[in-house]
Amino acid sequence: MPNLGFRILQRTERPSPTLLHQFQDVVTPHISDNLNRMHAICSELRPYHQAGSKLVGVALTVKTRPGDNLMVHKAIDLAEPGDVIVVDAGGDTTNSIVGEIMLRLAQKKEVAGFIIDGAIRDTVAFTNDTFPVYARGITHRGPYKDGPGEINVPVSIGGMIVEPGDIIVGDEDGLAIVPLRDAEDLLQLIREQQVREQLILQSIEDGTVNRDWVDQTLKQKGCEGL
Repeated sequence: MPNLGFRILQRTERPSPTLLHQFQDVVTPHISDNLNRMHAICSELRPYHQAGSKLVGVALTVKTRPGDNLMVHKAIDLAEPGDVIVVDAGGDTTNSIVGEIMLRLAQKKEVAGFIIDGAIRDTVAFTNDTFPVYARGITHRGPYKDGPGEINVPVSIGGMIVEPGDIIVGDEDGLAIVPLRDAEDLLQLIREQQVREQLILQSIEDGTVNRDWVDQTLKQKGCEGL
């Protein structure tokens, strides 16, 4: 019988390096806009690394008992270059899930970053580094290493379901999840938005921007006093 809740599964899908690379110049607002604002992790998970570090990688998911990081250690050992270790620790911040030692282990494995729906510690090591780390909070209390937990299962991170192999993008505005099945279509929509916004910015600069839509929308909504 399977040991449900304490198991390691194989990740069956992974984006190609070419597809992943195309998200390097994509910002999270454009991902959110073109997914109808439906695929953003909550703002309570905030960055603890140096500003300006972009996170782009492939989800290696971990579901663990709050306060326990045994399966997170195993995920680091299993990680491939470019993976983002995404940990569902239940949002609990009583005990930390990762610290400086795990940071250095992950860097050695060329992991792209951590997303921890839980707490971290050794905060200075993270804030002095460009390695992307997003977490819900900080505590000096260390983790347990007993299990149970699962690797490469769907997880819930800040109100968002993350599947193994999904594309993760993180920047100063937060974290966005790109379902692998939608990645190609999404890129096309984002490229089109980039062109539209560039034209708008240019029209602002040269004084030709048309703002009639503001009053039109107010009228349609029944605003008085126009």
